[in-house]
Amino acid sequence: MFTDICTSEVSLTNPKALSEWNGVVLGVLAHGQSAPVHLGRLLELEPGFAMGHALKGLSALMLARREMVPVAKEASATAQAALAAGAPTARERLWCAALQDWLDGVPSSAIERMEAALRLNRADTISMKLSHGIRFILGDAAGMRSSVEAVLPAHGPDHPLRGYVLGCLAFAMEETGAYDAAEKLGLEGLAYAPDDAWGLHAVAHVYDMTHRTANGIALIDSNHAAWDHCNNFRFHVWWHKALLHLDEGDVSTVLALYDDKIRSDKTDDYRDFSNASSLLVRLELEGIDIGDRWAELADLAETRSADGCLTFADLHYMLALTGDKREDAAARLTARIAQDARGATEAARVMSEPGVAVSQGLSAFSDGRYKAAFAHLHSVHPRFSAMGGSHAQRDVFERVTIEAGLRAGALSATRALLEKRIAQRKGAVDAFAETRLNKIDEAWSLRASVAAE
Repeated sequence: MFTDICTSEVSLTNPKALSEWNGVVLGVLAHGQSAPVHLGRLLELEPGFAMGHALKGLSALMLARREMVPVAKEASATAQAALAAGAPTARERLWCAALQDWLDGVPSSAIERMEAALRLNRADTISMKLSHGIRFILGDAAGMRSSVEAVLPAHGPDHPLRGYVLGCLAFAMEETGAYDAAEKLGLEGLAYAPDDAWGLHAVAHVYDMTHRTANGIALIDSNHAAWDHCNNFRFHVWWHKALLHLDEGDVSTVLALYDDKIRSDKTDDYRDFSNASSLLVRLELEGIDIGDRWAELADLAETRSADGCLTFADLHYMLALTGDKREDAAARLTARIAQDARGATEAARVMSEPGVAVSQGLSAFSDGRYKAAFAHLHSVHPRFSAMGGSHAQRDVFERVTIEAGLRAGALSATRALLEKRIAQRKGAVDAFAETRLNKIDEAWSLRASVAAE
């Protein structure tokens, strides 16, 4: 029995395996490309390490790809067999149960398993990170914050993983509107862990939400060490940089980032896909010609839109299908979302609300039926967070809702949405909000002048 870098016991018997496990932990925390390499070596050295198989299965489910579900099921079966044959710790049993909970359609129970592991040892950073990650997928910002706050006292200055905890807390603080604290914690975390891409991106979120574009661009440009090493998370950092440049009106830089960085690898990973599709929508809403860029994404969306693993992913596939005017494919995806919404799982409840209405709203917007689009989108606007992701990621649906309301002439309701969006940003008015507020004022003035005639 060894103690890992999280100061938790693991049922490993080989010191080389312990080294590989610690490499897995560091790789996961830093979103590094090395994590799966270390995990492969670990399971070669100790194939009976149940926790390693549980992590493999949980990682597969986080990809939200239908073909990865059998991989997760196989990992779960292997993990359960390893539990029965070995001498696992309580923490390892909890991880294996978390995987089975998620496979059973109850990811919230998987979170509870991770929280139970944290009660065994508040310094267990990797269990915190997995709880944090699943909560992020479920859109549970308050839960992310309370979870990390509870373990921070156990991650003092002498804890080797303190920086990553600060980075997670920074992100949770940003998502719950504590922007000043988030900025401070994120920058402090980078001092402890210079390779913490999550912490860096948390501060980038702050600068996006508070309309401090120059600060955000400088942060990303001056901290390449925090994200150059990353897996595909580096594309997401490039996406953040593109958003900041778009807010500044620097369209040429945005398009260059899209072509050379964000879509340099034409993957169909839903996270990469969401970066791309949401950025193209933002550009088109500003009247910018994006050329034939939709075609590549729409082709991929047609191959992925039967997955049904995650509403957030499905709705970004819908952005591409409607963006490329593939009405039949969009109709099929809307029908599939509606069908899945009839299920009994937690995922089905999100498909039901907001998934169905957002899908219908996006189709209507694409068809130019703005009144219907606004009705659908506005009806579930308070539930947007349930689809998961961050405020910045969901903002594309906010923008389409606002634009639909503006084009439908629902000026009062649209202004109310804009004011709520500005309030969420502590009064910061970005370029999108400014232009829409001006359009609403112009429309009111026109109505007044017509009425006076």
